[in-house]
Amino acid sequence: MDSSAALRVMGEVNKAVIGKKECIVKVMTAIIARGHILIDDIPGVGKTTMAMAFSKAMGLEQRRVQFTPDVMPADITGFSVYQKETGQFVYQKGAAMCNLFLADEINRTSPKTQSALLEAMEEGSVTVDGITRELPKPFVVIATQNPVGSAGTQMLPESQLDRFMVCIQMGYPDLTDEIEIVKGRSAGNPLEQVCPVITAEGLMRMQREAEAVFIHDMLYEYMSRLVRATREHPMVQLGVSPRGTIALARMTKALAYLYDRNYAIPEDVVSIAKDVLVHRIRLASKAKVNQVTADMIVNEIIKKVPQPTMRRKSEERMSP
Repeated sequence: MDSSAALRVMGEVNKAVIGKKECIVKVMTAIIARGHILIDDIPGVGKTTMAMAFSKAMGLEQRRVQFTPDVMPADITGFSVYQKETGQFVYQKGAAMCNLFLADEINRTSPKTQSALLEAMEEGSVTVDGITRELPKPFVVIATQNPVGSAGTQMLPESQLDRFMVCIQMGYPDLTDEIEIVKGRSAGNPLEQVCPVITAEGLMRMQREAEAVFIHDMLYEYMSRLVRATREHPMVQLGVSPRGTIALARMTKALAYLYDRNYAIPEDVVSIAKDVLVHRIRLASKAKVNQVTADMIVNEIIKKVPQPTMRRKSEERMSP
């Protein structure tokens, strides 16, 4: 395994996004795992900057849509326009016809527009006037949303949340990092410092290599037990679906790949479990009354479900 290209990408993103190395690793991992990313946080913490830095560092064609209530599905999928000269309808590309689509404040738009994006995320295609058109490859959606309760927001339905491989939060920077951010902004736009270090073809090569990472049956069982525990927890009304288990396995492979291993270990699962599982859990009413969060539940499950023991000899057997 050679993850040097991924490390170069993250190095470039670090130039524009200060003090968020852990978030950058998680976004890179999800992209390698062929997943879509939801960044749930307050305005102004660098969500959009991170998405644009990734697209620039990977040499991807990117488009951005600021979601508002008046954004229509056709803005995402495209539409047909009648040409008087030819007497035919001609397809006009929508914003989703790119490699990296940045959906800013996705929870401010209508459910109909959200559903249009849903097909693109799940199927890798859009349908206009009964004709299905493939999206360019690779295709990644990085969506941002403001916390529920902010003015003009509405919760995404569970079916849409489940399409995002991970949901992460960036949080406020610490004092030192905030000083660096202000100093960097006063000297110009930090995105101008980001240079493309790979191409779309290079990203797809990394995705194929990550898929070849070996996962032992004991790890598959461990991931399944974690997910089943969310369904059986007394504070959970709706647990994680099998799609969540698949996402956990793909993220585990991608993280092992970033660490230059051709096999996964339990620590890989634990490192990304919360980012994959928390947003897929619907809490029961008694959890809200007792101020229990999905994050707390997943932490509890990780502590209770025993990890498989991987000794040195076991690791040798795990290698393909």
